[in-house]
Amino acid sequence: MSGTELKKNREILFSKFPPGQVPEAADDLKHLEDVAVQAKLENRSLGVSYDLQQHTLRELDEHLVDKGYHLDNTLLTKLTRALIYYVEDTQLHNVGAPEKRLKRSSQEAYVQAWGHHPHGDHDDTPPEWREYK
Repeated sequence: MSGTELKKNREILFSKFPPGQVPEAADDLKHLEDVAVQAKLENRSLGVSYDLQQHTLRELDEHLVDKGYHLDNTLLTKLTRALIYYVEDTQLHNVGAPEKRLKRSSQEAYVQAWGHHPHGDHDDTPPEWREYK
């Protein structure tokens, strides 16, 4: 994963009430290291830029909620937020993962699993019942 894929630009939406949260929240987030913040008053939102290896959207959202800010909780915003949390968690997990998987090792796993299963014509019927006429 390249460094540009780990640089995130997100938008944090705030609820209508209480009014005036955006400038205060912007000041609060500006004190965090490696976070660029831009207040968008007309949208009741903050534009935030951060490196995924330093911060996540979940961390920033939880920081704001802990400070008493009220984030937008409409269904679309909740779904979008959940998707971003999942994608960022997955990207962080994959940063340490090897880029190429070895086919040989996965084939060996299938061979071992296949070896534990009975093969051929397997009949669970007791021998005395098989010969009953």
